[in-house]
Amino acid sequence: MASAAAPILPVSTAQSASATSAQSQPPIATPAFRALITHLSESLRNGFSQRRPWGELVDRSAFSKPESLSDATVRIRKNYSYFRVNYLSVLAIVLAFSLVTNPFSLFMLLGLLASWLFLYLFRPSDQPLVIFGRTFSDRETLGILVVLSVFVIFLTSVGSVLISALMVGAALICAHGAFRVPEDLFLDEQEPAATGFLSFLGGAASNAAAAAAPTVAARV
Repeated sequence: MASAAAPILPVSTAQSASATSAQSQPPIATPAFRALITHLSESLRNGFSQRRPWGELVDRSAFSKPESLSDATVRIRKNYSYFRVNYLSVLAIVLAFSLVTNPFSLFMLLGLLASWLFLYLFRPSDQPLVIFGRTFSDRETLGILVVLSVFVIFLTSVGSVLISALMVGAALICAHGAFRVPEDLFLDEQEPAATGFLSFLGGAASNAAAAAAPTVAARV
């Protein structure tokens, strides 16, 4: 006598579907992240378009010793208003060189930045942070990142590297500004240039805040 075939039991696919859905969700809110990158790149491009010719910055015929401390101060103020973008570029180059020559500080700073971006600012609000099987709330994640930032910047070599680079860059800018003789030709143009670059900085900050605001607001 032939044995009866075993009944085929229906298999629920809810668990597998949820697992597939969880795997398909991006670990970062890509639209907001892409918007931030786009806004920053556009703001940087607009800012660099306002820089002065580098040949004008290093024109040897325009250098002379200041007559007094007040004269040097006036020169620094006027030259900074005109060469603002160039000066900030020099400061960024000094900072980048300092970090490249200190790989540990560069690694720690990049890791801290990535932690803020991927674990808090652009992480989907409906996706909790799970580390070693423990789920962390948004407040706990924020507190951990704040403590981590204080530790990395103030209790490691990162803070000293950043401060040293900023001091060297500021010294170079002040030295150039004090010995570079301002010319009447470009002094008449300094106000629009300064205003334009200030608007560039404000636009970059507002664009970055606008890109991150929806994700951050969802956690409040």
